[in-house]
Order: sequence, then structure tokens, then C-alpha cells
Amino acid sequence: MYYVNTAQIEERLNMVPQVVEAVNAIRNGWDGSLTASYAQERALHIAIELITDVGSLLIDGFMMRDASSYEDIVDILSQEGAIPEQLHDGLLGLVRLRKSLVQDYAAWKRGELHPALAELPELLPPFAAGARQFIAKEMI
Repeated sequence: MYYVNTAQIEERLNMVPQVVEAVNAIRNGWDGSLTASYAQERALHIAIELITDVGSLLIDGFMMRDASSYEDIVDILSQEGAIPEQLHDGLLGLVRLRKSLVQDYAAWKRGELHPALAELPELLPPFAAGARQFIAKEMI
């Protein structure tokens, strides 16, 4: 085990309820406007960064493995039992959106809800719980 910045991990995990609240507000108030589309993109982006940041910190601190991509982060977390196995595919699909959101944003289809947005309330809370349980187990 290396140094684990649990404060930094918690800072990110504590954002989960805020992201879920924002997602629910976006979905409930969806009007297809540019503002709503940008809000959706930002919520997806924050969720992805949250997952990859926490994942990288867990991998660096506990797992002595190198992730070569964002997908590898999710794979390693699943293989090492840091997240519930049933989250793997959903989280993998989510992090695969990162390139579209960050690099290919001009081509992002705006004006409609992206299906991944609806998955965030089911993915993020169990991700946070799994990460916290993993930390508690490993810190003993």
C-alpha cells in the first residue's frame, strides 16, 4: 500500500449526491434547449471525471497496477473488487463517452437526452459506496 489521499477521494465522492440531484433536475426539466444540453454534457463529464479520479487514486494507493486508459481504470476497479461487479459495464460505457465530451464536443448531438444520463442515479451512489467499503477494508 502506498500513500492514499482519502481526503481527496472523499471530496470527489461527496459530490455524488450533487451530481445525482443535478441529473434529476436536468431530466425533469428537459426542454431540449442549448442550455439544457450543455448542462447535460457537464453532468456527464463531471460524473466521468469523478469515477476516473477516484479510480486512479484507489489504483495508485492500493493496487500497484498501471491503468493505460480510462477503460482500464474501470476494469481494474472491478477486478480488484473495489466496485460492485454489476456496475462494471455501466461505468465502462460511461467513461467511453469522455472522448466525445472532451475532444469531439463539436459533434456531440445536442437537443435530446443522452441515455447515459438516466443511468447516473443508478451508477454513482453504488460506485461511491463500493469505493468507501473498499477503502475501509484496505485501511484495516
